[in-house]
Amino acid sequence: MEIVTWNINGIRTFKGGIKKALDSLGADVVCVQETKVTRDLLDERTAIVDGYNSYFSYSRGRSGYSGVATYCKDRATPFAAEEGLTGLLTSHEGAVGCYGDHTEFTNEELQLLDNEGRAVITQHRVMCQDKEQTVTVINVYCPRADPEKPERKQFKLQFYRLLRARAEAILKDGSHVIVLGDVNTSHRPIDHCDPSDIDDFDENPGRKWLNGFLHRSRQEEDNSREDKESEVTDPISTGKFVDTFRYFHPTRTNAFTCWSTLTGARQTNYGTRIDYIFADRQLAKEQFVAADIMPEVEGSDHCPVWGKLSCSLLPSSKPPPLCTRYLPEFAGKQQKLSRFLVKVDQKSIQSEQKNVLPASQEEEERRENLNPFGADNISGKKRLSTSDSAVPKGKKTKTINTSLKPQGNLLSFFKPKLTNVKQCEKAVSLDEVTSSLSNQKASTVSDTSSVAGTPTDDTELVFDASSQLSTAEETDKPIKTKPSTPQPAVGHSDAKKGGSLGFWKSVLRGPPPAPCCKVHGELCVLRTVKKEGPNMGKQFFVCSRPQGHASNPDARCNFFAWVDRGK
Repeated sequence: MEIVTWNINGIRTFKGGIKKALDSLGADVVCVQETKVTRDLLDERTAIVDGYNSYFSYSRGRSGYSGVATYCKDRATPFAAEEGLTGLLTSHEGAVGCYGDHTEFTNEELQLLDNEGRAVITQHRVMCQDKEQTVTVINVYCPRADPEKPERKQFKLQFYRLLRARAEAILKDGSHVIVLGDVNTSHRPIDHCDPSDIDDFDENPGRKWLNGFLHRSRQEEDNSREDKESEVTDPISTGKFVDTFRYFHPTRTNAFTCWSTLTGARQTNYGTRIDYIFADRQLAKEQFVAADIMPEVEGSDHCPVWGKLSCSLLPSSKPPPLCTRYLPEFAGKQQKLSRFLVKVDQKSIQSEQKNVLPASQEEEERRENLNPFGADNISGKKRLSTSDSAVPKGKKTKTINTSLKPQGNLLSFFKPKLTNVKQCEKAVSLDEVTSSLSNQKASTVSDTSSVAGTPTDDTELVFDASSQLSTAEETDKPIKTKPSTPQPAVGHSDAKKGGSLGFWKSVLRGPPPAPCCKVHGELCVLRTVKKEGPNMGKQFFVCSRPQGHASNPDARCNFFAWVDRGK
């Protein structure tokens, strides 16, 4: 049995196709986090993958946020599956059960903890040493503690406590337990690229929880007893679970699973290890044969983590009710509203779906918005228009002239609308027109955008003096004429243009020239402060190299300079 966990930072990470990505990982059970897919955006290509059965949990409060999914190969089909940790989201048979003690939580807190789509649990039968046993896989995406939001720190700790209560309850019931996913806390200084405040490193509440959740190896316990401040009865050695990566690689350094994409930290391996596969102590000791990380796999700011067990899987004959293939929208029991308004050629839709890359919800939505009644019929038949199909007979409908071209220039939106010529006609003498033209000579414009004098889509209509169709007094604008020969520019017009150009240059200044960092002598990059505070929105220059440890000569130096707005 092989398992993989990966924070994919959006289901669109699988650009080459979900099945291809799942097959490349080579695991029986693939657990992904941060899918950023809600129930209304889940499409069939994402939910139904040939050779797999999938189980999703979605955020119910925010779109494009959080979310986890577990993909099981058909030979690893679970016999039970459940969304969430509290049991409040389970209203069907085939649930896992064993919810633990919730007395420290209110009902409102429990609902909020399961409202962000952060856990999916699947239960599998395995054959271990000629004995059938049960393994429960808890796929979690633990919250991040935002320093600017103290309530999220409390939310994260509550989620940790709920996770431990559920995992230990299932373990107590007789099933082996694997907890895996993005835990969002690095456990030891060795798991962090540059741990600050090393003396207070273990004082972090998330690390304290990990210390109580995990069981230390004998080597770690011996090192702990050598510490003067540690006691033999240290409670951190009583945890029921094991970090499988450290079980096989207790002293490996620079083994990270997450890097900042904003600073290019992956290039210098300046990251943290916050993605884990935890297993109960007996399972880790008796069945796990290997565990490691996969930093070579790109596509996300995290990399996959894998584990291998010696036990073999016993697939269930039928997926549990939580499986996405049973959702009404994928089981043929529910259709989109547009299907009820017009006859749709199913063959053309199936052909279109095959030509679109999997996991592109945005493209699917965009296509439906542009053409909500389906693509053009590939067989050559003319598709019914909305006016022909959706409107009852006998009612008049407005027709739209599709031959009208859209305006091709943004400036055209700011030009005065031309009124009907016949309504504006007025008896004006040639002397009046000539006088008006002479007063507006400085503002006379000739159209040079067309060589032959033919107006383009971006040019204004101009009137010849003899047409005397409009006057400056009537339009409140200077009359523009189209002279037969190009006229030389007027001196004071150039001065006005120069003054206008200087004004706009002063208002719309481009970015200031980048300085060179003093260590590498390379041009710096411009950044903007996004963090709320007194410097919010201010710009600054930093070294253009990727972030890394201070001892790494290829990493970013400490050059920093605020942008001087006065220049």
